[in-house]
Amino acid sequence: MTNEEFQNIIIQKLTRIESDITELKEAQRSLEAGQTRLEGEVSGLKEGQARLEGEVSGLKEGQMSLKEGQMRLEAGQTRLESEITELKQGQNRIEKKLDVVYEQTANLTEFRTESNMKLDYIIEDNKSIHELLGEHEVSIRTIRRMPLKNIL
Repeated sequence: MTNEEFQNIIIQKLTRIESDITELKEAQRSLEAGQTRLEGEVSGLKEGQARLEGEVSGLKEGQMSLKEGQMRLEAGQTRLESEITELKQGQNRIEKKLDVVYEQTANLTEFRTESNMKLDYIIEDNKSIHELLGEHEVSIRTIRRMPLKNIL
């Protein structure tokens, strides 16, 4: 092997080495660009995660607020149920009293009817007495019963 052949082989190998180095450098740049892009994406993911953690925290606070509101509503419902029970009991008492009032009204109506019948009977009796004794006799007796002040 001659010196020239040796140099040509070396030059070819060096050319291939340079080509490989150039390819390696390009691959390294591509990897570095990919790494930079991944770092940006990781940074974006971290920001997104932080935002999501904040939103989850807000949701938890909202959930607690809703639970507190639900507890207040349940307490209010219990209070309303108790008040409805009291109102029903009061209504039952009023209905019983109203039944008593109806019964008393019926008794008073019956008493009034009986009293009117008796009064009618007394009036008829009074007319008969007037006819028997005469109008003048009744007037005389009525005047005698009056006190003196009413006559003058």
